[in-house]
Amino acid sequence: MNILFLTLAYPEEENQTNLYTDLMTEFVRHGHTVRVICQREAKSGGQTGWTAHRGVKVLRIRTGNITQSSFIEKGISLIRLKQQFINGYRSYLQQESFDLLIYSTPPVDFADVVAFIKQKNRCKTYLLLKDIFPQNAVDMELMRNGSLLHRYFRNKERKLYRNSDHIGCMSEGNRQFLLKHNPELSAQKVDVNPNSIQPGDVKTLVEKDTLKEKMGIPIDATVYLYGGNLGKPQGIDFLLETVKSLKGRSDIYFLIVGSGTEYEKISYCIQDYQLSNVKLLTALPKTDFDALVSAADVGMIYLDRRFTIPNIPSRLLSYMEQSTCIYAITDRHTDLKEIISSADCGFWSEAGDLAAFKGVIEKIQSHNSLSRLGENGRAYLENHFTVSISYDRIIGAIGMDEQQGLFSVSV
Repeated sequence: MNILFLTLAYPEEENQTNLYTDLMTEFVRHGHTVRVICQREAKSGGQTGWTAHRGVKVLRIRTGNITQSSFIEKGISLIRLKQQFINGYRSYLQQESFDLLIYSTPPVDFADVVAFIKQKNRCKTYLLLKDIFPQNAVDMELMRNGSLLHRYFRNKERKLYRNSDHIGCMSEGNRQFLLKHNPELSAQKVDVNPNSIQPGDVKTLVEKDTLKEKMGIPIDATVYLYGGNLGKPQGIDFLLETVKSLKGRSDIYFLIVGSGTEYEKISYCIQDYQLSNVKLLTALPKTDFDALVSAADVGMIYLDRRFTIPNIPSRLLSYMEQSTCIYAITDRHTDLKEIISSADCGFWSEAGDLAAFKGVIEKIQSHNSLSRLGENGRAYLENHFTVSISYDRIIGAIGMDEQQGLFSVSV
């Protein structure tokens, strides 16, 4: 089967991965031919052209800047994105045909690209829904509900759903939210297809101590690691409240790793409040970050309390992969707390509740088996969040008979 995958980001270096590289590799492993179209932001200096990543040909299309850019610049770049992708397809893929088109959100602006490619190839379409926009922008008060801009993007969102033969949501809560707010959607075309990876090896305890020493972290301190985006959706103001509340604790050490619009704010806070038990690092390559996760005792997840959408951050898998206990501080709408409870792999408290946060911290500090919780998370990952599971759900949804390489026909 010939497969085309649309996404914003796809790593250029062979040793780098993201949420989709393992899944595309899984399709290749099963004998399918995969092509990827992704953006190459103007600030990178690169031009439109082909590259290869782990046996997959990747068409990188020069676009405006979307990541770590102002809201206005990002909006303009997203509006222009659809025509840039369509032009890129016409220039580089016009002679190829595809049986299946897979794509992820963000952005909803892929709606027109999906419609164009679907019409041209008469192919099946599958949406990996990772972001419900524009509602998340409304939640973050970046966009007013019912405004002209909101209506524009809401129409794009609905068009994307209409042109999707199947939609895979990150969780059951995510699925229920989508169906409730889009009653025109058939429940049969919306399923759960969570974030997934191909799990790697786990670091040993000896390596953990070595990494702590290398980072200048006290060997006996409980290490809390937050890694990922440092922006408004992560509720950075409350993150700073939490680390300030633990100032001077020699038994606790916070590592914050990532990049985003709030990076400087975090840096200034650490300096201004002289938080000696907090270290801020810029975003690291995946291999280095995984090593850091393996050195941590607790992996932290933060989400802004205002979210009404059940979000499931992909960072959850990074912590589970390295058998690291998880503590999530989020809004009450996400079913991440149910996942953590079901996996018995960590703790949860509501964002904005500092007293609850402190209570959980003391519970963690006195817990005698954080490693067992981490191992539970790893086992849950292997049973629920692997790319083989995601692959099977996509193949099952589109009705393909893998033995014959044919699509089944419903009568």
